[in-house]
Amino acid sequence: MNANAIKLGLLLLLCVGLALLNLFFAGSESLSFNLDNNTPFIFWQIRWPKMWSAILAGSSLAISGLILQILFRNPLAGPYVLGISSGASFMVALTLLGSSALGWQLQAGLGTSSIVAAAVMGSFTVTLLISALSLKVKNNTLLLLIGLMFGQIIGAAQGFLEYFGNSDSLKQFVIWSMGSVRNVTASDLVIYAPLVVIGIGLCVRYAKPLQLLTLGNQYAQNLGLHIKNNRFLWISLSSVLTGVTTAFCGPIAFVGIAIPIASRLLFKTASQLFHLLSCALLGSCMLLLSDLICFLSTPHLPLNMVTTLLGCPLVIYLMFKQKTW
Repeated sequence: MNANAIKLGLLLLLCVGLALLNLFFAGSESLSFNLDNNTPFIFWQIRWPKMWSAILAGSSLAISGLILQILFRNPLAGPYVLGISSGASFMVALTLLGSSALGWQLQAGLGTSSIVAAAVMGSFTVTLLISALSLKVKNNTLLLLIGLMFGQIIGAAQGFLEYFGNSDSLKQFVIWSMGSVRNVTASDLVIYAPLVVIGIGLCVRYAKPLQLLTLGNQYAQNLGLHIKNNRFLWISLSSVLTGVTTAFCGPIAFVGIAIPIASRLLFKTASQLFHLLSCALLGSCMLLLSDLICFLSTPHLPLNMVTTLLGCPLVIYLMFKQKTW
């Protein structure tokens, strides 16, 4: 057994350990094995969905970030930095605030399904725009700046909706935008989990084309890879994973940037299938730990704040440690 396999096994054990800690201690009160009248309800209806939501959100955002960093050949590419999460947030804002800010009726009778559809549509639209520009703009730094500008423009449009939205809708959207895995219910998990599992399963299934893309477009094309079709496939998978996670958990920063970089430094391998698996585990660990910190602190902190405080210094450290890409 090689060193990378041992590290992956240890990472799996760490993920299981954090999941158990999250399950019993990441809440308003700690659970014990002495079951009382309320313990089964809290365990199955609150803690269990929350734990799995952290795992699903962390793995999907980390894998989405890995895909985008390979496609754009830029270690700073990610769903949050490139404006993909901003696109999802804007469409959710349009869904939640459009009726009060613009007099539209966008959410009538649709509930969670409308938010999911809106988030996926927003993330997919922004990703397609960035991808189209990547065919024209060869400079990765410039492309990254364009993505940031997209995020600013979308943020301004979102600010308009927030300014004219009523107080109830605005409060609902602001709470959603802080990011949280605690609002995902057991019934939501029935929708959320299959979408993420199918998306990650397709990523694993088509890991070989992703491996070829790391060699460069020209070399991959010489090996028989259809660049446009595969780029569209990976963009679709990345946007769906980002959009669905943003819909259920809100925009969560830095997981999609920090985790792929950490995976490349921790596991010295060129196998993208291996990095897909390691990103899923590392992302899950980061979200489980972040959610645990949220509840252990007094008062409880928003999830997005903790992931930023953990992820931003990690990215800075990793960028200094790894000077070549």
